[in-house]
Amino acid sequence: MRLTSLLAAGFLALGTPVLASPMGDDGLHKPTWLRDTFKDMSEDLAEANAEGKRMLVIWEQRGCIYCKKMHEEVFPDSRIDALIRDNYFVVQMNLFGDVEVTDFDGTVLTEKDMARRWGIVFTPTMMFMPETVPEEGTAAQAAVATMPGAFGKGTTRALLQWVLEKGYEGDEHFQKYVARTLAADAD
Repeated sequence: MRLTSLLAAGFLALGTPVLASPMGDDGLHKPTWLRDTFKDMSEDLAEANAEGKRMLVIWEQRGCIYCKKMHEEVFPDSRIDALIRDNYFVVQMNLFGDVEVTDFDGTVLTEKDMARRWGIVFTPTMMFMPETVPEEGTAAQAAVATMPGAFGKGTTRALLQWVLEKGYEGDEHFQKYVARTLAADAD
């Protein structure tokens, strides 16, 4: 009986889908909370504001093992998924993509050229936008926080919450915020 139960559990595990989001034709993960936009930063920011959400630009690339980690292990976490869905307007950019992007200052470049302009050299990179930006600046200059790299659930959740709380306006450094919130979660 034990062997039968073990075999049944094994077959069930093989049939259980991975919680990662599906892949698009561009080789990037496509979670349902991503927005399909014309990648006009001013229009996207206006739409995010109209919905009462914060704009987040996430840079990824085909074959990125760190992006895969985020989409398979971090973003599916129920608390992180809820934070993103409820509070963020997420626009995905492809580090080597050819889709045109319009920066806040009106400059139009392909994604790969905009990545160069904004100084994006690693994927994933998350850029968090303020509610208002100066007309003459770039998204990179306007971003209230830019986080290159893949992080665990605790740090990612803390980052999303820190931006929502406008921690960047206060005097508590993000690293101290992370330490404090992770310690509070451990209690």
